[in-house]
Amino acid sequence: MNASRRAGDPIEEYVAELAGVLHGPSRTKARMIEEMRDGLADTAAAYREGGLPHDHAVRRAVEEFGTPEELAPACQRELTVAQARHTARTVVLTAPFLVACWYLLLPAGSGVEPLGPRTVQLLAVHLAGVAGVAALFAAAALAATGGLARRLPLPHRLPLAVAWAGTTASVAMALATLALAVASLMAADWPLVAIAGVLAAASHALTAPSARACRRCARLLAPQPVATGVGG
Repeated sequence: MNASRRAGDPIEEYVAELAGVLHGPSRTKARMIEEMRDGLADTAAAYREGGLPHDHAVRRAVEEFGTPEELAPACQRELTVAQARHTARTVVLTAPFLVACWYLLLPAGSGVEPLGPRTVQLLAVHLAGVAGVAALFAAAALAATGGLARRLPLPHRLPLAVAWAGTTASVAMALATLALAVASLMAADWPLVAIAGVLAAASHALTAPSARACRRCARLLAPQPVATGVGG
């Protein structure tokens, strides 16, 4: 095991404390923590080469980086953007399944034999519309946070807006699952409707946790109110 990863090593204690207050996509967070660990180890190595004992070199490197509390806001911002992009990407990829489910329940006027009662058809149309709007917003959010846009100031409420777009899409998917389950009991071609319901349920299972994580990250990114003393 690398010397910098020994139990009780200040570098490990440092990155563990920082990791404990950060939230975001696991891969992005793991990569960030590993980069921080490597940076601390390289800095400590440079101090050792300059003649400092190992323990003093490690402490000096940790002091130079600043406290975890000082680094956490910038790190959390990066993780929040990553989580918002992950949620937006999930909505963009899963929302089309809900639109596909709508085609299974097209009204008779479209020239396609309907596979469910009129009420379910109308509900499917509205849910598909909700998912479509959420997907369009998610695609715009991906464009606003990718490439060169990452160098521009991030709209403060964008991650939270993405989170709620994901939440809205996931609720629509859950309702579509229920509607398709009911429709499968009444439709002549019920296996096809049941498969559509399974796809809607799977889309909800992917979108809901990502949206929930995005809401949490957005709350962590929000500025905290400054406490003021009475009579100060």
